[in-house]
Amino acid sequence: MSRVKRGVPAHQRHKKVLKFTKGQRGSKHLLYRRANEARMKSLWYAYRDRRNRKRDFRRLWIVRINAAARLCGTTYHQLIAGLNKAGVDIDRKMLADLAVSDDAAFARLAAIAKEA
Repeated sequence: MSRVKRGVPAHQRHKKVLKFTKGQRGSKHLLYRRANEARMKSLWYAYRDRRNRKRDFRRLWIVRINAAARLCGTTYHQLIAGLNKAGVDIDRKMLADLAVSDDAAFARLAAIAKEA
C-alpha cells in the first residue's frame, strides 16, 4: 500500500478553525486545539441561544402587554382571557406592538376583552 501524506488537509482544516475563531482573546485564536474548543463552545451557545431568543422575546412582549393593560384598568391575565373568550385571534407580538405604538387601538382591544 502506498503512503499517504496528510499535511495539506490538516493544514486546511486548522486554517478554517483559526479563521472561525478570529477575534477571540488569548490563545483561542492562535492555537488549534484551544481554537477548536472555543469554536465548538461558541457553536453550542449559538444553538442554545437561538431557542432562548424566542423565550426572551415572549417574556418582553408579556411585560409590555401587562404594562399597557394596567393603564387600561385590567391585568395581563384578564386581557388575554377576555380576548380568547371574545374570539379575538391576535398574538402577543402584535399586542405588544400595539401597546407601544398605538394606545387607542390597544384600549379598544382592552375594552373588548372587558366586555367578554
